[in-house]
Amino acid sequence: MDEKQMDCSKKTLRRKLDLLLRTGQILMESSADTSRVKRNMERTAAYLGLPKENLHMNIDYYMLQVNVSDEYHSFSKMQRCDKHVINMLAIQEVSKLSWRAIQKDYSLDKYEEELEKIANGKHYYKDWMIAIGAGLACGGFCIQFGCDWTAFFYASIAAILGNRLRMFLNHSGSNLYANFAVAAFVSTILAWLSSFLSTPTVQAALPEFLRPILFTETPWHPLLACALYIVPGVPLINAVNDLLDNHINTGLVRAMNTLLIVIAMSFGIMLAIKCGSFDGFAKDLPTIPHHPFYVYAVAAAISAMGFATIYNIPYRLMPWIALGGVICVCTRNFIFLDPSSGNIGLGLGIVVGSLCGSALISIINIKAVHLLHTPHQCITIPAVIPIVPGVLMYRALYGFMGMHGVVGEVTHAMSFAINGSLVLICIALGVAIPNIFARKWIAPHRNKKLLRMIEERRQRGEFEDLHQYNV
Repeated sequence: MDEKQMDCSKKTLRRKLDLLLRTGQILMESSADTSRVKRNMERTAAYLGLPKENLHMNIDYYMLQVNVSDEYHSFSKMQRCDKHVINMLAIQEVSKLSWRAIQKDYSLDKYEEELEKIANGKHYYKDWMIAIGAGLACGGFCIQFGCDWTAFFYASIAAILGNRLRMFLNHSGSNLYANFAVAAFVSTILAWLSSFLSTPTVQAALPEFLRPILFTETPWHPLLACALYIVPGVPLINAVNDLLDNHINTGLVRAMNTLLIVIAMSFGIMLAIKCGSFDGFAKDLPTIPHHPFYVYAVAAAISAMGFATIYNIPYRLMPWIALGGVICVCTRNFIFLDPSSGNIGLGLGIVVGSLCGSALISIINIKAVHLLHTPHQCITIPAVIPIVPGVLMYRALYGFMGMHGVVGEVTHAMSFAINGSLVLICIALGVAIPNIFARKWIAPHRNKKLLRMIEERRQRGEFEDLHQYNV
C-alpha cells in the first residue's frame, strides 16, 4: 500500500471512530444507561467494520474514549458529553439506526446524515405541551396522595407555571440546580396561594356559582405534589442500573446528580414554606388515599403520560405507557394499602408494593419491546415514575434542614429518609433486575443475529474490514 492510500485509509478510520463516538455521545447525553450505550456502540462498530478484538472503549458520564490497535498501530479518540437531557426518542432512533445501517448497507455519509438528523431533531412536543403534561402529572400525584379533583387542578396549574419558568431559565443558560430550586419555590408558593380559595373569608367574597367550583376539601395536598415534576426518576434508575452492571463510576456520578436535584427541589420548597410560615403540611398531612381503584388508575395514566411528554416519548407509545402506569400503580396500591384503613389491599407496606409494581411492569415490557419496536427503558421508566415517593424525600430533607434542636427531630427526619430511600431503591431494582436477567438470555440470540447480518453484508461486498487498512 503506497503512502497516498495509507493516508486515505487512516482518514477513513478516523472518520469511523468519530462516527462511533458521536453515536455514543447522543445516547449518553439523552440519558441512556451505560450498558445500552455500550451495546449500541459495539453494534455500530460492527457496522463500521471495526473488529471487536481490536476495539477498546471506555464509557463515562462526561467522557467517551475509543481505541483501535493491533501489533503495529494504535488510533485513539475522545469525545466530551456535556448536554445531558432526557430524550427517549433519540435513544430509540439510534438503536434502530444501528440495526438499519447494517441491514441496508448504509454508506458512511448516509449513516452520518441519519445520525445528525437524530441529534438535531426538534423535541416531539412544544414547550407549553411539555409544561402542561408535567403539570397534569403532578395533579395525578396529588390524587395518589388523597386529594379531590379540584385540588388536582390547583396542583396542576402550580406545576405548569413553575415548570414553564424552569424551562425558560434553562434556555437562558442559568445554573440547572438553581433553576430547579426557583421552580420548586414558585410552584409551592402558587399552590399555597390556591389554598386561600377554600377559606371561609374568600368563599364568602366569591360569586355563589363559583364557590362549589373553587372549593376543595384538601387544600394542602397540592403543596405536596406541585413540584414533583422535578423528581429525578430517570437519573436514579440509570444510577442503579449502572451500579448493578458494574459501571461504578458512571453510576456514582448519576447518583450524585440525583441527590443534588432532590436537594435543590427541597431547598426551594423549604424556602417557600419559610416565607409563608405554613409548615404543618410538610410534617403531618396524611397522604394515604381512600379513593376507589379506578381513580388510582385514571391518576396513574395521567401521570405516566405527563412524564412521557417530558421524556420525549412518541405519540404511538402513549396508550401503552398509560396502561403501564395503571398496572404499576394499582399493583403497588393493592400490595401496599391496608384493609383496616378502608382500602382494598394486602397491607404489606409501600416498600414491598413499590418493588412488586415496578418489577411487574418491567417483566411485561420485556416482551412488549418486541411488539412496539422500542427500547425497554423508553416504555418502562415513564410507567414507574408515578410511584416515585418524592414527598418522602423532600419531607426528609425538610426535616434535616429545619431542625431546631428539639428531641425526636432526627428520628422523624430519618424515618422519612429511610422509607423514601428504600422505596426508591426498590423501584430501581424492580425496573433493573428483570431487564438485566432477560438481557443475559436475549444477548446470545442478538449476537447470532448481528453476526449473521454482518456475514450477509460481507458476502454482498459492502463490508469494509479494518484489516484492509493494514492497521
